[in-house]
Amino acid sequence: MAPTTGLSARIALDVTEADTAEALRSGTVPVLATPRLLALCEEASCKAIEGSLPGTATSVAKRVQFDHLVPVAVGSRVWADATLDRIEGRRLVFTISVSESAGLVAAGKVVRVVVDRETFLSNVR
Repeated sequence: MAPTTGLSARIALDVTEADTAEALRSGTVPVLATPRLLALCEEASCKAIEGSLPGTATSVAKRVQFDHLVPVAVGSRVWADATLDRIEGRRLVFTISVSESAGLVAAGKVVRVVVDRETFLSNVR
């Protein structure tokens, strides 16, 4: 099986203190941290192609373009959507977004590259 354009996934998150910029040391404000948003988007992109990669293949993030638009409070619920828009050889290009009940929180692109898991791990430094 191989990934096809249009594959998508949604991941929800109930924001806790552990998800804040303060907790992740990416800032000094008690709101949903940008690194946590990025991790949520990566999780959604992985879920979108889950089960579609052949054999021992996996995917790894290569590039992220991301705009964090508004702060989100602890106690809020957000959801990340990822849709596979383009396939360029081994590169998979996803459109990502994060929303909450009041609207868009963040948006961008994630490029993942399909690799052989063992070969990739053999190159770890």
